[in-house]
Order: sequence, then structure tokens, then C-alpha cells
Amino acid sequence: MKSIPPIQLIPEPLTDEARNLPKFKWASKEIGARHRLGGEPQFLQNEQWPNCPAGHGRMTFYGQLDSINDDICIADCGMIYVFMCFDCYEATSIVHSN
Repeated sequence: MKSIPPIQLIPEPLTDEARNLPKFKWASKEIGARHRLGGEPQFLQNEQWPNCPAGHGRMTFYGQLDSINDDICIADCGMIYVFMCFDCYEATSIVHSN
């Protein structure tokens, strides 16, 4: 299994519409800032590490994407985790709620 060093992703709005999105009203400060590539996933629930469906073993953690605000919220301030097999380039994602 390949490993990717941790890289923090800092959201940068690219349009006026994105810049004007409201912030979270009730969520804690770290919600919306947990985006990253590589490293270890910050699982919100039990660890779920998928295996390659083509039989190449455990998939590589590629990154995680956080909720954005109260209107663009993933499963109660949850996250999407993306995994990839670098042998066959199959990818899969998992959603966890907070």
C-alpha cells in the first residue's frame, strides 16, 4: 500500500458566490477546516479502511473533505473519505457523520 504524506487543504473561495457562503452557526470551530490530502484519516466513527475490489489489498487513503456550512453539510457535520488503489486506479469513498 502506498502512503501519501499529510497535506492540509485550505479552502479558498473562487467566486463571489463562494465567498458569500454563510459560516456554520452551531458547529465547533474545527468543522469545515478538516480538509486534507494523505496522512491518516480522521475517522469520525469506527475505522473503515476499504480493500481494493480487484484484489490488490488495502487501499491508500487519498484525502478527506469536510462539510462546508449549515446548508452544505455532510451527514450532520461529517466528512467524505476517499481511498484509491494505485495498482488499478479504482477509487472509493466513505461518508461518516459527526
